[in-house]
Amino acid sequence: MSATSEEVYDATPEGDEPALKRVLGPKLLLLFIVGDILGAGVYAVTGTMAGTVGGIVWLPFLLAFVVATLTAFSYLELVTQYPQAAGAALYMHKAFGIHFITFLVAFAVVCSGITSASTSANVLAQNFFGGLEVNGVMGDPGQGVVTAVALGFMLLLAAINLRGVGESVKFNVVLTLVEMVALCIVIGVGFFVMARGTGNPGEIFVFHDYQDKGLFLAVTAATSIAFFAMVGFEDSVNMVEETRNPERIFPRTMLTGLGIAVLLYMLVAVSVVSVLSPTELEGIREAEGAALLEVVHKGSPDFPIDRVFPFLAVFAVANTALINMLMASRLIYGMARQHVLPRPLGKVLPVRRTPWAGIAFSTILALGLILYVTSDPESNIVANLSGTTAFLLLCVFTVVNVACVVLRRKRDPNRKVFFTSPGPLPLVAAILCAFLAGPWVGRNVIQYQIAGGLMAIGVLLWLITWLINRRTNDRDRVNS
Repeated sequence: MSATSEEVYDATPEGDEPALKRVLGPKLLLLFIVGDILGAGVYAVTGTMAGTVGGIVWLPFLLAFVVATLTAFSYLELVTQYPQAAGAALYMHKAFGIHFITFLVAFAVVCSGITSASTSANVLAQNFFGGLEVNGVMGDPGQGVVTAVALGFMLLLAAINLRGVGESVKFNVVLTLVEMVALCIVIGVGFFVMARGTGNPGEIFVFHDYQDKGLFLAVTAATSIAFFAMVGFEDSVNMVEETRNPERIFPRTMLTGLGIAVLLYMLVAVSVVSVLSPTELEGIREAEGAALLEVVHKGSPDFPIDRVFPFLAVFAVANTALINMLMASRLIYGMARQHVLPRPLGKVLPVRRTPWAGIAFSTILALGLILYVTSDPESNIVANLSGTTAFLLLCVFTVVNVACVVLRRKRDPNRKVFFTSPGPLPLVAAILCAFLAGPWVGRNVIQYQIAGGLMAIGVLLWLITWLINRRTNDRDRVNS
């Protein structure tokens, strides 16, 4: 007889293995969510979006916010019912009880965190060397140097992660404040240009069909791209076992974080359009992760802001990568504790009480992905990695919204309900996420190839896990 999902996902510590330490209150959780949503996303995709829709670049940010918020409602309903670290995979197994599907969802979320962190590493390297170039320290570095910086950065994040979530989240607080300052500089430059009368405020409501897609398809494509900048709120559910009173503080904190992020994004978009001409908006997509640096450089020629901004952007992007790797390691820990991944991956350091095995595993995957995607210097590395991240998460969000509908029907009427997504919103969110994941949004085929390759690795790992569990007489937990 197979185990029930309640049995499979009982995440209580086993034996003498310590539990995770609950250190996150509402303020730290809010900074965690805001820092994760901001970070690399707006730096990575703003240029591509502007080169797709022109002056109305703020609109895709707003639409992505709507879709993200609808999905956040589903996450809040689920995390307050099941406050365990496994996140989307937990909800899938609660809803359907199919081990193989659960594993694929878990692996997709892990991969999305790692592809996002890899995106951040490349954006970080671009801004770092861009800052050195602006300050006259050095010229354009070779790809090998950029890759080495990205790899070294990921190892540094692993060391910070191993120190403990308290130290990691405190570091996150510093980086979140830095990234908010960096975005405020972009916003300030834009409004300074408008106040001086040299900007282009009239372009804010002008659509430029640079790629001959038509208004609907262009905005849809840009919204799919913008979704990468809105993700991050879902990472917080994997920190639930390290949050105090999660049922009470999660709903307000997550929605507040999303609201702060979209407000800053729309102001950044207005600043970009105000500073750059329509021709420059079309060409800025080639700037990849340095698009906002171009805005600051043009908008403040009489001030040394452009000499400092790249290094602020480095810290901002580093914040996203740190949280992505925190999420990935905690999810691996949760899955190992639930027997979906090999149990050794759930090991915790006795003193620091951090999931060292999950940290090591996620770091190795990130290093391998960075080496793989940088092997072709001609490819648009940032666009491909960010697009892959968005695609993976849109697929995950689709099934999470469906799981919310299913679990609502299975809910125990005697169990206390802390939060419920209004009416049919989970179903609406599922349809919107599935639509944005489709090929009609103009997603580059290489993004599907990267995602497909990662999921093929997932299938292989599932087979390995199944065999390990079978050899240890754990057949009930691998029944699919």
